[in-house]
Amino acid sequence: MKVIKFGGSSVASAEQLKKVLSIVTGDSGRRFVVVSAPGKRTNKDKKVTDLLIQFYNAVVYKHDTDELIREIVARYTEIAAEFQVDDDIENTFSAELRQLQENFDEADPYALDSFLASGENLNAQLVAACFQKNGVRARYINPKELGITVSNEPQNARILEESYEKIYQWRDSEDILIIPGFFGYTTDGHLCTFSRGGSDITGSIVAAGLKVDLYENFTDVDGIFAASPKYIHDPELIEYATYREIRELTYAGFTVFHDEALMPAFKAQIPVIIKNTNNPECQGTLIKKSFENVSRNEVVGVASDGGFCGITVGKYLLNREVGIVRRILQILEDLNICFEHMPSGIDDISIILRERQLTRDIEAELMKQIEEKIKPDQLSIEHGLSVVALVGEGMRERPGTTSDSTAALARKNVNLRMISQGADERSIIFAIRSEQERLAVRSLYYTFFD
Repeated sequence: MKVIKFGGSSVASAEQLKKVLSIVTGDSGRRFVVVSAPGKRTNKDKKVTDLLIQFYNAVVYKHDTDELIREIVARYTEIAAEFQVDDDIENTFSAELRQLQENFDEADPYALDSFLASGENLNAQLVAACFQKNGVRARYINPKELGITVSNEPQNARILEESYEKIYQWRDSEDILIIPGFFGYTTDGHLCTFSRGGSDITGSIVAAGLKVDLYENFTDVDGIFAASPKYIHDPELIEYATYREIRELTYAGFTVFHDEALMPAFKAQIPVIIKNTNNPECQGTLIKKSFENVSRNEVVGVASDGGFCGITVGKYLLNREVGIVRRILQILEDLNICFEHMPSGIDDISIILRERQLTRDIEAELMKQIEEKIKPDQLSIEHGLSVVALVGEGMRERPGTTSDSTAALARKNVNLRMISQGADERSIIFAIRSEQERLAVRSLYYTFFD
């Protein structure tokens, strides 16, 4: 039994939806289908979710919405026409969008969620109708009926544990269930969306709840590559990866899905495979807890991400000052700032942060509080940093990985601002100047991959 999820590019047009139909009906184990809102058909096109954000803003500022509603509904009716689905779908979907507008309450913290989720919700209804028109026993099911109960956090919902038992009750459904991704319902009945990558989260939750044998995540690439194609021409496909490796790689910049999207499946130890809707015969990337009798490279991938900054706190005999790290962390907590890495020496601590957390005022307040409460001898902040991660379970069994990687970076004159490696030796993180990110990725990739 499998849960299968299709991203926005996989359901962007009638042509793509025909591929989806073929993939689902080609395997009798594919009983639960999670769909995103239609994505871009071409590079110049707009995602339906982006149109819905425009629609929401038009409602907020009381602009005319007729043209936007027609544009949104047209994305669905074009697909419906190709599958010869009931012509009344145009009126039905238009009415649902106008109902959103009529019920809009600016004071409602869940208002935006309802607008955003309508893209997936309408598409799941359409996909179910297209399947039925082709003789497939399928039906749309709303996340509330399915049992997806979430926390009261608009645009950032988290699944509640009670959901899994409710979802499991649908395991023996005779129909193929078409499930809209991206949202659930709070215990008091409010529609609430997950964070970015929400449809991936839904697929992972449904897979964990149903305790299926495999979660298939279909997208528009053949799988996960060992490095970004924007830096490496024709990088190797990662055929096998562990949950922890993928967690490290997605954190450090891989964008196939949100770094937290697959956690429900990971916790339930359900294998996940990333495949290509446009090339379903490709092996894809299989993700499991561990692999036996499978030959794998000791390094599985090189990932990178920009938008970091580093704060250096220098103080003589810092290593002997009891509680100094706690006081620094308390300052970060009081300002609602998360840190990414915090390597230290005997007289200094470096704190790596994501720059998006720091407005000019927050940065000034952060530096002021460190100055007043820590009384450092030196204090500085450096913007424009990137992190590059070298990841692989096999690195634990390979002496010399760190020396090989630093030597490779040195040969290209990449200056290291920070090196961080956990005790499990699963990854090595380098902080560098952002203008050297491409050079660093290429240097590391060609050192560890032929």
